[in-house]
Amino acid sequence: MATTAQLFEEPFDADEYIERLAWRTPGGGSKGGAEAFDPKRLLEEFENHIEELKQLDEKIQRKVEKLEHQCHREAKEFAHKVQDLQRSNQVAFQHFQELDEHISYVATKVCHLGDQLEGVNTPRQRAVEAQRLMTYFNEFLDGDLRSDVFNNPDKIKEAADIIQKLHLIAQELPFDRFADVKAKIASKYHDLERQLIQEFTAAQRRGEIGRMREVAAVLLHFKGYAHCVDVYIKQCQEGAYIRNDVFEDTAALCQRVNKQVGEVFSSPETVMAKLIQNIFENKLQAHVREKLDETRHSDVEQYLKNLYDLYTRTTALATKLTEFNLGSDKHTFLSKLIKSIFSSYLESYIDMEREYLRTRGAMILQRYYDSKNHQKRPIGTGSIQELKERIRQRTNLPLGPMIDTHGETFLSPELVVNLLQETRHAFERCHRLSDPSDLPKNAFSIFLLLVDHLCVEHIDYALEIGLSAIPSSDAKNANLYFLDVVQQANSIFHLFDKQFNDQLMPLISSSPKLAECLHKKKEVIEQMEVKLDTGIDRTLNCMVGQMKHILATEQKKTDFRPEDENNVMIQYTTVRNERPQQPLPELICKMEQMTCFLCFPLRISVCQACSKVCAYVSRQVEHVRKSMDGKNVDTVLTELGVRFHRLIHEHLQQYSYSSMGGMLAICDVAEYRRCAKDFRVPLVLQLFDTLHALCNLLVVAPDNLKQVCSGEQLTNLDRNLLHAFVQLRVDYRSARLGRHFS
Repeated sequence: MATTAQLFEEPFDADEYIERLAWRTPGGGSKGGAEAFDPKRLLEEFENHIEELKQLDEKIQRKVEKLEHQCHREAKEFAHKVQDLQRSNQVAFQHFQELDEHISYVATKVCHLGDQLEGVNTPRQRAVEAQRLMTYFNEFLDGDLRSDVFNNPDKIKEAADIIQKLHLIAQELPFDRFADVKAKIASKYHDLERQLIQEFTAAQRRGEIGRMREVAAVLLHFKGYAHCVDVYIKQCQEGAYIRNDVFEDTAALCQRVNKQVGEVFSSPETVMAKLIQNIFENKLQAHVREKLDETRHSDVEQYLKNLYDLYTRTTALATKLTEFNLGSDKHTFLSKLIKSIFSSYLESYIDMEREYLRTRGAMILQRYYDSKNHQKRPIGTGSIQELKERIRQRTNLPLGPMIDTHGETFLSPELVVNLLQETRHAFERCHRLSDPSDLPKNAFSIFLLLVDHLCVEHIDYALEIGLSAIPSSDAKNANLYFLDVVQQANSIFHLFDKQFNDQLMPLISSSPKLAECLHKKKEVIEQMEVKLDTGIDRTLNCMVGQMKHILATEQKKTDFRPEDENNVMIQYTTVRNERPQQPLPELICKMEQMTCFLCFPLRISVCQACSKVCAYVSRQVEHVRKSMDGKNVDTVLTELGVRFHRLIHEHLQQYSYSSMGGMLAICDVAEYRRCAKDFRVPLVLQLFDTLHALCNLLVVAPDNLKQVCSGEQLTNLDRNLLHAFVQLRVDYRSARLGRHFS
């Protein structure tokens, strides 16, 4: 059985168990060994082992049954014990309830007895206290203070308690009979009060917080308690302001005193509030008055800066002080203190601000014009000026004498930055110093001053001068500076608009003044746009006039009807890409056979008039791009391109063309079209493409004329326009070309 038990080692595996059993049996091994395999012996061993296992199982089963029986018996015994304990617990709980009721009854009796004893003892104590006070009162009545309590300095606390009660009693006595004793008690009262305050002061100087707390508790019932607080506040400030920054010193002082006040006084919030009130009404108010009164009438700019700085630092200090316990409504308390200091200055603030901005703006403007040695011209107002403005808008005529500005735009970025800087500071001061109800109105008044100085007195004046400086459309070699005025005015107005959005809008966004500001801004923009549009229109007229002058002086009547076409060919023909020049008869033959010369193989150089016009136009296009931004570039270039096209179209209709002259005209128009590409405007390029196609009618063979007129670019044009171009040919009558349009 011991061997069998060894075979049941954990973990149990049945196969492993059989293998181990067979291995232990002599002759039972399957892999050979000392003895040969003996199946009978192995079978016998298995049968014997099975019998052993059966016996082992029976033995274990009996042991299990025994343990189960024992467990059931012990469970019953435990259940009986639990029931006995529950019954005992119930009995104990009943006893506890009875005891609790008995204790409650006894406690009630004791409380009742205590109340009875207190009812008896309280009158007795009062009587004893009254007798004691009468004894002390008799000493005052006799005039001889014999009690040790009045003569021993160490008992000043007891003496203070007695004298305070006697003082209250003395106030109820009739004056005629007890005048003398009342005076003695009052004298002693004030004497003790003075001694206590002196003791408190000495303890404060020594830094004895405990003694200060004791004396303050005694003085709490005296009339001189407020004086004790005043002395404490005064001593706290001694040596506190050693730096030049009164605001930092105040914050440090309050931070230091706040903890001490809580340890000394029974109502620290009242003492702390009184300390801060004392600082504001004395130290800060004197500092503010000193800083502001010395510059109020002598230097307004410095006065406004000081006022803004002092008010800002005072409000910042008040924000720090809200960390302390100052009572239930500390924000209102601090606001009243600030108002008491600055009210007289804030009432007149906006008037001084406006007057300063008005004077400062005028000075900045005048200083600029003086630096330019320019005497500012008065801009007319009223009905006459309005009439001139209407006439100028409708007729585009210059009214009044032309001014030569020598290229000066009379617009200064430095001046604009100075004005905007001053206004920005004004908006910041207005935001800080204005009452919330007056803030939108005050900000609007500052905005009006900015409009007057920047938009009217500077930009509008520069536009007026620029308009007056624009020459007439028939002027020769005119210098056009108005586009420079447009460029600078546009840049300046972007800065103005940025300040409007960044500085002004937050101040008026939620008030009715917002609509007024937007209306005023729109009105200013519209007025400037009218003058800008007028100036640009007149400038474009001058550009067209200059082109017309170049064409009139450089283009000859015979340019397109040369007498010796061979000589013309030699003078005007160049070859692209080193192509060989063709003889004239062969060239003319090719021209007559072709229906379109958009891609003619030979390149004839343009005439001098065309070359100068294209160079001039290219310079002006570049000038426009530098002067405009956004969609304005395309708008102005479109208008210039349309006028440029109209001028060339009308110019070409003034001449008659031979075959060679028509080819020269095509080359000129091709150059104009190349110049038109610089505009980067599809409409302008389309117009010159059409004009180039119209010029094909000047050289195409008569038999191909109808086919050319039906081409893609000419089919939608008016027949009269096509006929007008065909009439420019020198062979119009001889070749009877009019029949194609009948």
